[in-house]
Amino acid sequence: MTSAPLKGSDRVEVGPLADGTGTAPSVRPSSPRRRGRSAPYWFLAPTLTLFAAFTVIPIGYAVWLSLHKVQVKGIGLGKGARAEVWNGFGNYADVLNNSEFGHSVLRAFGYGLIVIPTMLGLALVFALMLDTPKARSASFARLMIFLPYAVPGIIAALMWGFLYLPAVSPFYYLLDKFGLPEPDLFNGGNLYLSFANIAVWGGTGFNMIVIYTALRAIPQEIYEAARIDGASDLRIALSIKIPIVMPSLVLTFFFSVIATLQVFTEPMALKPLTNNLQSTWSPLMAIYDSAFLKSDIYGASATAVVLALATFVLSFTLLRISDRYTREDRA
Repeated sequence: MTSAPLKGSDRVEVGPLADGTGTAPSVRPSSPRRRGRSAPYWFLAPTLTLFAAFTVIPIGYAVWLSLHKVQVKGIGLGKGARAEVWNGFGNYADVLNNSEFGHSVLRAFGYGLIVIPTMLGLALVFALMLDTPKARSASFARLMIFLPYAVPGIIAALMWGFLYLPAVSPFYYLLDKFGLPEPDLFNGGNLYLSFANIAVWGGTGFNMIVIYTALRAIPQEIYEAARIDGASDLRIALSIKIPIVMPSLVLTFFFSVIATLQVFTEPMALKPLTNNLQSTWSPLMAIYDSAFLKSDIYGASATAVVLALATFVLSFTLLRISDRYTREDRA
């Protein structure tokens, strides 16, 4: 009779034989909890490694760059003529005193005042319309509304940019044929409308899906009870659906605020099509201009850190305000 070798983690105990005349060793394996205690860390290791490599380290490097500057000796030629030195919060002071960056933030807020209410309003209306029992071809309609979101932002911006050009746009051709005024969509306040149109066209579908998913999670018994009480579809939407999906509306609002402060694709893609667009029109364009056109990577890093902190503070403040009002409503 052969026996399997014992593992280092197994325990050997002595117990009585079956006939009661003696004792025989017995093997009891160790607890699986002790052996599998490190397993979750091995599963998390790849994700944590990628997060550290592509998020934590770049952020830390950007903060480190924002605290330094290049010191030039003489005319800046020769070995040792340029050296990286500690600058403290000097770059941050320059950012806060930079009027171009301040104007870019104001333009982003003006752009957001147009985009956010329009986009979320349309998303809510579409979601409510698709959730009604009388809706026809709801699956096809959802696909058509969501489809613009699947188009890459740079492609959408270029497509709309050529539609804004009078020389190639079919819209301007029709306006000219009917003798209607032809607006300049690349000048003045129309520039905000041009950018906002691209963002609304591409982002409404995503927000609609988020709100529509929340609507579909509402039990149908609530609607049936409301209809028994004589409530119309409009009353159900205003008194039941919208209050219940308010957390989803708050979530999409936060996403929209962050996207507004980070607007970059639309103005950057349309900039070659007009001379009325500054290279620092949005905050991210100001960072791009400082880093790659002016070769001031240290100032650009400080601007990026300031923008990230402003976005965090704004989002955190809005979240606390929303949470406070939600608790008051529940109370």
